[in-house]
Amino acid sequence: MKANTIEVNTKKTLQIKKRKQLKITTLLFHLVVIIGSLIMVFPFLWSISSSLKDISQIFIVPPEFIPKPFVWSNYPDSLQAMPFGKAYWNSFYITVLIVTIQLFTASMAAYAFAKIKFKGSNFLFIFFLATMMIPKQVTMIPTYMIMEKIGWLDTHLSLIVPGALFNAFAVFLLRQFIMGIPKELEEAAIMDGANPPKVYWSVILPLIRPALAAVGIFIFMGSWNNFLEPLIYLSTPEYFTVPLLLDYFKGYYVTDWALMMAGSTISIIPVLIIYIIAQRHIIEGVALTGIKG
Repeated sequence: MKANTIEVNTKKTLQIKKRKQLKITTLLFHLVVIIGSLIMVFPFLWSISSSLKDISQIFIVPPEFIPKPFVWSNYPDSLQAMPFGKAYWNSFYITVLIVTIQLFTASMAAYAFAKIKFKGSNFLFIFFLATMMIPKQVTMIPTYMIMEKIGWLDTHLSLIVPGALFNAFAVFLLRQFIMGIPKELEEAAIMDGANPPKVYWSVILPLIRPALAAVGIFIFMGSWNNFLEPLIYLSTPEYFTVPLLLDYFKGYYVTDWALMMAGSTISIIPVLIIYIIAQRHIIEGVALTGIKG
């Protein structure tokens, strides 16, 4: 009896120690995540704080996080100083077109690589992924020469067409998701008389909505924040996108960083709205693409 009692007590003691260790580990993990989150969000909060300061307050030492007083006029002043309305429209419609076309082309390519078996498909997919290792800077000069030859320089076509037709990352992510879709669903559709395009449209697309949402937000952010390509291809202010306009903003207001920060804060509003709306689908899509395939 005594031996059994000692054994039971020993097990309880070990269980209590394990629970305590688990609680400490969980606490440390959450502490690290919170500290990391604060480090990542601090530049954004500082940008908002600077956008509400007078120019003389921004460079005060030691720095003050809370503006005294709040200069709300920086936002309307930044909108009036540059044609933000036109730049917003340019960025918006270019980004929407790129996201729509890329999701369509990437999902078709992903379906072909995941479900349609043909000779050399694996080699072609690996070769396709290898293009992700090529820096954009390497292809800029050839792309610029092509745009010049076909007369697309200083037009939005130079941003939309190359940016919309090819995205190896999107194809890879969607392929991993599609590979997790049971074959039985596809076979049932084929037995009902559906051809591959019909299977893609009626079976695959409805099932990969979470992945499409995740990929769509990544494409949206990349296209909306794209600065280098508009800088190379565009020269007429009427065609400028928001990131490019902000650069010219800095040129006009060399020392007025308050207006610069106000314009930068305004520029991220669409990305925040899209993320808030699609957050649940984004998390679900990323999680499922990591599990499946």
